[in-house]
Amino acid sequence: MITPLPPIAELLPHTGRAILLDTIEAADASSISCTLHVRPECPFFIQGKGVSAHVSIEWMALACAAYGGLEDRVKGKPVTLGLLLGTRNFKATRPYFAPGLDFIIEARLSYRDAAIGVFDCSVRQRGSDILDATAQLTVYQPEDVRAFLEEQGQ
Repeated sequence: MITPLPPIAELLPHTGRAILLDTIEAADASSISCTLHVRPECPFFIQGKGVSAHVSIEWMALACAAYGGLEDRVKGKPVTLGLLLGTRNFKATRPYFAPGLDFIIEARLSYRDAAIGVFDCSVRQRGSDILDATAQLTVYQPEDVRAFLEEQGQ
């Protein structure tokens, strides 16, 4: 796709604390791999526990968004907004992601039809082959976000 890989903030329509991932580690035409270090300053951090496993769905969605941002950049377009339509088969092997640990968040495109894509996603601790969370995410990236939102009465 692009080398060197840009900072993740340049590929997301999010700003500030809404950017929950730290970096993009690798990307190719069908997948992206991002990193996250769990620390007390992380949004959704619960003192004494860490970050609840269900928050990893948002980590996966952000990895999908960064993949879309990379595609936009390759096409010479500005980063566009995407919408999470659904999550299937979410599984987590731990209730919380503990502070001080590093995780790899991967999203692999498994299906695309125009503006709709399906990604097989996973979260695993760096250095481990055990998947800590998995899900299949369906996302929608309309060509014209403003027109789409107006159609929805927004």
